[in-house]
Amino acid sequence: MKKNKFITALSIVALSVAATSCSNDYLDVNDNPNAIQAEAITPDLMLPGAVSTAYRTQANTMVQFGNLMMNSWAGNTYSFGGAFSREFNLGSIDNTFYTGIWGLYPRIANFAQIEIYPNADHKQDNYIAIAKVMKAYYMQYIVDLYGDAPYSEAFKGRDNMTPKYDQDSEIYKKLITSLEEANAIIAAGNANAEDPGAADIIFHGDMTKWEKLSNTIKLRMLVRMSKVTGDLAVYRDAKLQTLSGAAFIDEEVVVNPGYSASTDDQMNPYILTWARTSAGTQVQNYGLVVASEHMANALEGNVILNDANYSKFTGLKDPRRSRLFTNVTSVDSNGNAFTGLKGIRQGAVPGQPGAPISNTNTSKLGIGNFAGSATVATWTDVIDVNNTRGGVLMSSAESNFLQAEAALRWPSVFTFSPQTKFEAAIRSNAVWIGANAAATTTYITAANARPGLGWTGSTQQKIEAIMTQKWIALTNVNPTEMFIEYNRTGYPWTPLAVTAQQVNKPYRLIYPFSEYAANAANVPNMSAADIFVKNQLTPFWNQN
Repeated sequence: MKKNKFITALSIVALSVAATSCSNDYLDVNDNPNAIQAEAITPDLMLPGAVSTAYRTQANTMVQFGNLMMNSWAGNTYSFGGAFSREFNLGSIDNTFYTGIWGLYPRIANFAQIEIYPNADHKQDNYIAIAKVMKAYYMQYIVDLYGDAPYSEAFKGRDNMTPKYDQDSEIYKKLITSLEEANAIIAAGNANAEDPGAADIIFHGDMTKWEKLSNTIKLRMLVRMSKVTGDLAVYRDAKLQTLSGAAFIDEEVVVNPGYSASTDDQMNPYILTWARTSAGTQVQNYGLVVASEHMANALEGNVILNDANYSKFTGLKDPRRSRLFTNVTSVDSNGNAFTGLKGIRQGAVPGQPGAPISNTNTSKLGIGNFAGSATVATWTDVIDVNNTRGGVLMSSAESNFLQAEAALRWPSVFTFSPQTKFEAAIRSNAVWIGANAAATTTYITAANARPGLGWTGSTQQKIEAIMTQKWIALTNVNPTEMFIEYNRTGYPWTPLAVTAQQVNKPYRLIYPFSEYAANAANVPNMSAADIFVKNQLTPFWNQN
């Protein structure tokens, strides 16, 4: 039997169900994706660990990165000096900045190994299809945040320790082909194919749902290409036609290998990183992270700042606000006290505007993020609920917003109502975090009278509304996806921190130090300045 060259140690923990960590793995700067060693292991044993370790990166590193880039979070400057200073000043981004995202490579390599597992008898068909979908899901983030990357020569371990860098647009095409191959395997339904069952910690062997997720990822990639021209536009339009009439995900796609509070290692990494340990002890991040003033003002209807930049929010309070962040005693722009959200301006320190010296009671992450609408009395209850419901890989809201945009841009291909999908996205997010249903309906009706916030106005204003609502819905769930969408569309308006040393947010990340040390002949040369301008190093879909 062919031996697997790639499997992280944490993937082997699949044998004990869960593999999680409370650390922010963007500090891991020595994760070399080209030097992973492994023992032979069958797909049914490999898949749970491959999925759970990849999700861990998404649940901590990518949640932090996206929420800070999208000005949804700020640091509690009253208790932590210099909180998130690199993210706010943007002047010290280098090859050690958020390298944990590049650290997805060894996780992706696990899926690549499942793909090439011996399968002459078709027993592994379903595992291979799942692996293709998951590899595309995470590899897209590598391309979207770095551009050109190793792919065709990657995942070979000792057979190739210095893989070449492929053009990002070609990687996209190969990933789309891989998704189509996954769907073909599923459609064939070979009688010998094993049912993944419990080894599938997402859909428990329901291959129809895997096909829907595959379609949704493919749609996400094609929508990402909305601005491309020439041959790429021709390719995009042809591939969009293949999704006409396709079924997409209409539920929360969650990862759950059997999370429990038995030990920290068996916890859902989402709550373990951002709220409590298995013993119920508050983690440092829960005290560190607070709502940003930008987010608080938007959700509270512009009463905190009364700023013209937030005019579309004015007077409309979002019913999701107290589920996303905790209510405290706040003060409006006229100095009147009210119960609601209170945030800190990114980069401000106590005594400065946005963080006055007396402003010590700020909004933290809300219970809705962890427990939804469940009745909870203690943090023990919250932990149990969060472990049971698992971690969100892709939300129903994200899928519906994608469909809304696709139907708006290409109505001849997608004939369903974009407004229906738009409103369904808001409702599904409200359900997930436990917001009041009646209040959500009232909110949607009111928002639909406001260009840029609800379904009214020009096509461009509706794109702005999709992105604004997507920003809110993906906050605390998958905000890195929203940051990428912000780079693509320019929406929603997102202010820089007061300490920012740049005039815009980065269009990409810098390749990690490990690549310059171990793969110097292939890694593209770039400077810190390159990430703040659009050039040949910018991800291909954003060069226009």
